[in-house]
Amino acid sequence: MLVIGIDPGTATTGYGLVREIEADSALECVAYGVVTTPPDETMPRRLQSIHRELKGIVTLHRPDSGAVEKLFFQKNVTTAMTVAQGRGVALLALADCGLSVGEYTPLQVKQAVSGYGRADKRQMQDMVRLLLNLEAIPKPDDAADALAVAICHLYSLKMESLI
Repeated sequence: MLVIGIDPGTATTGYGLVREIEADSALECVAYGVVTTPPDETMPRRLQSIHRELKGIVTLHRPDSGAVEKLFFQKNVTTAMTVAQGRGVALLALADCGLSVGEYTPLQVKQAVSGYGRADKRQMQDMVRLLLNLEAIPKPDDAADALAVAICHLYSLKMESLI
């Protein structure tokens, strides 16, 4: 099964595609990266760009399912609102492509990937690298975070199928 994970934002949206190999349940990194938008562009144009790019990535790779990180409310309401707009566009792009979508809090992602819900960024990046058998930690951070969301989603889907 191939899934896409998304770490939403308006300046930078991370994406990561992870496949579970059925024979041995190993995980394989298929692709990862970021969609960036220029800060001098209007918000509607930035959101349109994110939507278009994500749909293109889904069309190219044809994942079976998708997952988007839920918004972690920050003290800065303005930042939270812009991230929420990017999250909404990511959800729309996946839905437009006909994918079922999972949504996970940062705590759920950390728990699934590292076994510890309070893992720090470095611990998470190391676990993503180890689980995907990569030589180096994926860069930038938004892409590594998106891969973690994809891993979390694969684990969640596996648990659902067992229940």
